[in-house]
Amino acid sequence: MKLATFNVENMFDRAKALNGKTWSAGRPALEAHQELNTLFSHAVYSAGDKARMLTLLSAQGLLKKDEGPFLLLRKLRGKLLNRPRTGPVTVAATGRSDWIGWAELKTEPVNETASANTARVVGAVNADVLGVVEAEDRTTLKLFNRNVLPPVGAAAYEHVMLIDGNDERGIDVGILARSGFPIVSIRSNVDARDGAGIVFSRDCAEYEIRLPAGGAVWVMVNHFKSKGFGAQADSDAKRKRQAAYVRQLYQAHLSAGHNLIAVIGDLNDSPDRDPLSPLLSTGASLRDISTHERFDDGGRPGTHGNCTAASKLDYILLSPDLYSTVQAAGIERRGMWGGANGTLWPHFPEVQSEIDSASDHAALWVELQI
Repeated sequence: MKLATFNVENMFDRAKALNGKTWSAGRPALEAHQELNTLFSHAVYSAGDKARMLTLLSAQGLLKKDEGPFLLLRKLRGKLLNRPRTGPVTVAATGRSDWIGWAELKTEPVNETASANTARVVGAVNADVLGVVEAEDRTTLKLFNRNVLPPVGAAAYEHVMLIDGNDERGIDVGILARSGFPIVSIRSNVDARDGAGIVFSRDCAEYEIRLPAGGAVWVMVNHFKSKGFGAQADSDAKRKRQAAYVRQLYQAHLSAGHNLIAVIGDLNDSPDRDPLSPLLSTGASLRDISTHERFDDGGRPGTHGNCTAASKLDYILLSPDLYSTVQAAGIERRGMWGGANGTLWPHFPEVQSEIDSASDHAALWVELQI
């Protein structure tokens, strides 16, 4: 069985704030989107709430109209703002019950060549079971599987599954599997809570995959909290909570007698940092495939951006019994650009510029003798 994970960074449509060359262009919009919706949810709008709303709306080009460069103001019922022809805009609503609406991220189509190159990465890896990160929804994943993979010579998958997660931007985790590896059960953890509230920014989706020789492997697909916006201390704390909860789920599988378990996906941190310690510490028993003697890193240790050690964000972690079956493992970077001039590693001929790249992430794969 060949198992892989790939952050596809959306396949057809993507939040416009995420499509810039750097985080700096879209970061204020992402932060405003989150803060505005939090403010809108307040039962009563204080004078401070109203002032902050107006500041954020103005910064995002939404004070005089409902559409800005990166955000939309959706209003279904009631009235949020007074917008006189002359004079200042004011907040008309006194609280959540006065209106129905929200701030929404604008989307735009992903470059067609980039979508095709995403498919080329999937074809090059040719996994039996592929965890995908940042896919829009199951319908989009099915369309990509049916309409984009075959034209680039990649075989479509027989099983396609994705459960909508907690992220309002439509960046979810899903799975593709070949006919010999059917999905026999699914567990979602979108409602998982700990003492601080909802745990997962997206989901930790658990898939039970039946093996051709009998038995099953459990694949847990993750996308942890990003480093991209918000205070680092808060982001670190969130990722550590997520790692700790995945550790609990993993231990529960072991206690239930499931010995073939893989935790995969974009964990959004490097292995030397504390947030991932619940999963990577000795006591967890999970083994990172990048530590295996048969792992080929292609000369660079990371999986994101320029693939430095600090940019190792994507993982395949295996239970001891599964780790013992590893035959080969590696990184597929040919869909990435690589440096300012695309010269850090070979890439597909169709990747002519950074905008053509399949993703900012490499795909990670492992071959297992099971």
